[in-house]
Amino acid sequence: MRTLIIILALIVISCKRQNNENYQTERITTSEFELIKPEKQNGLLILFPCFPCDAKNTFSEFKISEISIKNGFSVLAMNLNQHLFLQQSERHQLAEQLEKIILENNLSKERIFIGGFSSGGNVSLLISDYLVESKSQVQPKGVFVVDSPIDLLALYKTAQKNLKMDFSEPSIQEATWIKSFFDKEFGNPENGIENYEKYSPFTLETQNIHNLKNLKNLKIRFYTEPDLKWWQENRKNDYEDLNAYYLKNLSDKLKTEFGSKNIELIETENKGYRANGERHPHSWSIVNEKDLMKWMTE
Repeated sequence: MRTLIIILALIVISCKRQNNENYQTERITTSEFELIKPEKQNGLLILFPCFPCDAKNTFSEFKISEISIKNGFSVLAMNLNQHLFLQQSERHQLAEQLEKIILENNLSKERIFIGGFSSGGNVSLLISDYLVESKSQVQPKGVFVVDSPIDLLALYKTAQKNLKMDFSEPSIQEATWIKSFFDKEFGNPENGIENYEKYSPFTLETQNIHNLKNLKNLKIRFYTEPDLKWWQENRKNDYEDLNAYYLKNLSDKLKTEFGSKNIELIETENKGYRANGERHPHSWSIVNEKDLMKWMTE
């Protein structure tokens, strides 16, 4: 987290009024976030980007703004990226950051939802759990994740497998980075998986959901597109290598622990496309914006 002095030095605020189909909005851009705020507020949607992405990318890939404005939801897209997990101190700092943003921009605290794509989904789950546990002023009603790598131990093992297969350049590059990073942060899991369990939203091998224990009363959605054909052709991955596999297992686990009423697993088909038209099941586009808004407002 930047200090207040650095934030004040770097922050660039651009506010502009625009009329979007007769819905008056304010747009604020800073070094920390981008905010779209309707004149009349019914709620707040907080979004976290994928690992190399930012708020600008989120708005480019996820066409949520128009329907949010129509329903009176402000959209706060965070620039916080490059996080597959959060240290305890980072959770505390992020919670304080969100409280500050909401206070300074006079945002609604009545109906807050948090969501993220890929690693941003991990952040969404972990910060939501912390906000509830710490009794923060920011209390989410629900959280959703979009094809997120929620099991860090499984992510490490899949990276090992992908390195051995040596199949595609994107897969090799990602696997090389993951193995090196986790070896440094958590150690080789052959020597113990305690650190993986400590920071991972979910560990299938031990059925560990310690970092989600405070989400029992929240609405939770898991979005994924388990297009095995695409993954086999492009990465030679099996179903057990996909984020979809672990999201389904976590969904089943939480339904058992929390009850099925508030837990939803949404598996799509042929919805994954990047904004540039590239076919990829690992994309924001697997989320149906109208259905998501209905879930948030009902």
